[in-house]
Amino acid sequence: MDKNLKNFSRRHFLKTAGAVGVGAMLPSPAVARTPAVPPLARQTADGQVPTRPFGKSGRQVPILSLGGMFDIAANQVMLRQAVQWGVTYWDTASSYHAGSESGMGRYFSRDPEAREKIFLVTKSRARDPEGIEQQLESSLARLNTRYVDLYFIHGIRNINELNDATRQWAEKAKAAGRIRLFGFSTHNNMETCMMAAAKMDWIDGIMMTYNFRNMQTPQMQEAVTACTEAGIGLTAMKTQAGPSWYDWSGSRTETEALSEQLRRKGWTDGQAKLKAVWQNPHVASICSQMDTMRLLKENVDAARDTAVLSSEEAHLLQRYACITADQYCTGCGQICEATLTARVPISDVMRYHMYCQSYGKPEWAREQFNALPVETRQQMARADFGAAERRCPHHLPIGRLMRQAVADFG
Repeated sequence: MDKNLKNFSRRHFLKTAGAVGVGAMLPSPAVARTPAVPPLARQTADGQVPTRPFGKSGRQVPILSLGGMFDIAANQVMLRQAVQWGVTYWDTASSYHAGSESGMGRYFSRDPEAREKIFLVTKSRARDPEGIEQQLESSLARLNTRYVDLYFIHGIRNINELNDATRQWAEKAKAAGRIRLFGFSTHNNMETCMMAAAKMDWIDGIMMTYNFRNMQTPQMQEAVTACTEAGIGLTAMKTQAGPSWYDWSGSRTETEALSEQLRRKGWTDGQAKLKAVWQNPHVASICSQMDTMRLLKENVDAARDTAVLSSEEAHLLQRYACITADQYCTGCGQICEATLTARVPISDVMRYHMYCQSYGKPEWAREQFNALPVETRQQMARADFGAAERRCPHHLPIGRLMRQAVADFG
């Protein structure tokens, strides 16, 4: 990280913390407007994962959701354990691992009564009603169910990807009992999409990138407030905020200080990052990819533990975020991509780097990268990203990382 940027990040953090207090740098329930604040979570009598209301839907959902981006067909025992621990919000998609939807369907075929316990979510990458319809039908068949509780249009970058035809399709699918709630997921330009959705009375739920790095920004706090007032259920994803590339040279001290503080409390770094998100009571659930029993138990333990981040822990977490800001893409692609003459989805490619580096999924990253048009990949190799780097709020080395993606994934 550039020395001047590190110094700026520290000064910016300390100045902000001094002005508003470290505790206020955790997610605030409101910016200008203040909706009613629900309790942090509803504790269960049987020790299961606590629950929260999902917007105005009338449904209670566990604060921890099972992200299905792995081979669920080979992990049936883990699904059964998730149910026993109260992790009954399951998230999947037709575009996920080939065993994801079918793995959940296999579980329901063996235990039909379990289906009514599960808040089941799947997604469509299609944008036209015909394509959405076809993907829903295929998903229902793989999931071995007549309906899903929540259906997302997956990965929107602009609210204009949804229109009146989308609304009419959603209303028809609800009336037919094939979906109960409708919404979208977004990794890019989340705050803009959320603010627009708050004005649309037919959006029931949103899943957005939301973590210790972006949740304290005024734009995200305002977006969460607007959606809360509109009764939209919110699910946080990418809560670990893994970097797209690593440079430990400037963050080792902050990393070690944070880890030591958390060890004293018996938490892992990952558990602390979950707790930072849960301290915003307006986020109904966290969708986490838990592809091992160890990780499932670790996250369940964090969800059932009622202890919250202290001011010191919040301070250390935010200090770490500032020091490593140039390693993480916050998904504000409208800023950097607007500088290019070529159409390069910078924030998407940054996410592929993140999956490769932080999730240990290089094959998935390569598959997603190679799904981009050939012309886009060719432009990426020769485009000048200088202006994009100057516009990037966090000074990411965009050009180097785009060329690295061509070399690593192409």
